[in-house]
Amino acid sequence: MEASKDHRFPQKKKRRCSVSDICPPPLIPLIAADIQLGMENERVGVLRDTMFQNHLILKPELGRPRQICARLPGSDFVYGLRLPNEGGVPEAIGHWNVMKVAPKPPKKMPRDFISMNHKAVKAGLITAKEHYRYRQTHDIRLPEDDERHFKKDPPRLPDAMTYGMPPRRHTPITDVLEHRFQDIWVEEQRENTYIQKEQKKRIMPHGKVYKTYCSMLREHQRPVKSAPLCHLPSLEKVDPHLSTFRSQDAKAKAFKVYQSEAATRCGILAQGIYTKY
Repeated sequence: MEASKDHRFPQKKKRRCSVSDICPPPLIPLIAADIQLGMENERVGVLRDTMFQNHLILKPELGRPRQICARLPGSDFVYGLRLPNEGGVPEAIGHWNVMKVAPKPPKKMPRDFISMNHKAVKAGLITAKEHYRYRQTHDIRLPEDDERHFKKDPPRLPDAMTYGMPPRRHTPITDVLEHRFQDIWVEEQRENTYIQKEQKKRIMPHGKVYKTYCSMLREHQRPVKSAPLCHLPSLEKVDPHLSTFRSQDAKAKAFKVYQSEAATRCGILAQGIYTKY
């Protein structure tokens, strides 16, 4: 029964994929003709196709993916650089493509200014302009096997030299399990705190008053030049008839006090009352 059923009613073959399934058409943005009643992008008034090519104007529809605002090619389009097909694997196996070595350009040696200057002087040229013109027509280059210059040799490196950075010293696992690094860090922080406290004690002792620039100016006494007393020329050789000081030391002390207070007293001779600042 099953065999007859297979012959009478053969099973339908699977539909082959069409070209449109393999290579879908390009994606095109919305146009005014696609807008229907009730859609999110429905508008009243003039409706242009350019309105749906601006992502700031286009509104997303509920339950649908967001529409694009630019035309995108289909899946048959290849993005990037398309490489030409040169035969594939058979051509690669059939022959070996050998790269041709580019010819090395001849090395241009530097100019031999010593020889050019020597020959220019022999030719009777003296000025700098004449030497410059002579070099334009007589270009002399240094030979390759010039013995006047040292040839650059590669540096000699030891045979057992290892390139790169040296490896870091391994960490003992016992120090990791015992939290040794944490204890070391804590001890360092304690030492730094103790040092900072000692420095503060030395810099700012308690109960000490520092002198500022303003307090030092208040204590400073301006030096006053002692002006000589006015004497008549005719009375310079005459001795004084009256002396109110007991001795010369008492006189010197009195004048010293007078000079020290002269800056704070009023008057031309600084003999008045004390001034107030």
